[in-house]
Amino acid sequence: MARYIASDCKLCRKTDYKLFLKGSRCYSDKCALEKRKTIPGQHGASKGKKKTSEYGLRLKEKQRLRFTYGLLEKQFSNYFDKAAKAKGVKGENLLLLLERRLDNIVFKLGFAVSRIEARQLVTHGHFLVNKKKVSFPSYSMKVGDVVEVKEKSKENIRIKDGLELLGKRGEAPWLELNKEQLSGIVKYFPARDEMGIQIQEKLVVEFYSR
Repeated sequence: MARYIASDCKLCRKTDYKLFLKGSRCYSDKCALEKRKTIPGQHGASKGKKKTSEYGLRLKEKQRLRFTYGLLEKQFSNYFDKAAKAKGVKGENLLLLLERRLDNIVFKLGFAVSRIEARQLVTHGHFLVNKKKVSFPSYSMKVGDVVEVKEKSKENIRIKDGLELLGKRGEAPWLELNKEQLSGIVKYFPARDEMGIQIQEKLVVEFYSR
């Protein structure tokens, strides 16, 4: 499967948006976006001064959202197509589909320091959903679903690091974490203001509707 292998920090600088791809580094003064606010490349500073077109603004917002959840273009466009066919507001439908991904919920419960790491942990089979092993990150969670760390994985250092970082990020109100059992439940689907994503999804809809 194709995947992005270049520097994660360059994506933050490219989109001028903190994507939180590097775990604790993103919350420290080592964050690349805080240290260098220009886009990557030899002429990044001069390019950053140019006025962005309407198309460019919509493209950047789409890329911000896609990079946040770590999806390839085809995967992301498939999510948009599904959101467009569902009832309701397209942009909010899209965000909800992304929020329901298993790797995102693992991250938001604090079992990983980033969505990238959450995806790896899920793929390597460290989690159960409703007592059954699920190893594909795109698994769509439902209200009432329970995700838990496998017994053999409860001493995994990356999971422990994620729980330590959760204090800085804050817990998602629509998820209920049991730190003793290392499990979590989807209490309800989040409203837009509970998703914690600083994205103008309307621009993403306009990008695909052009």
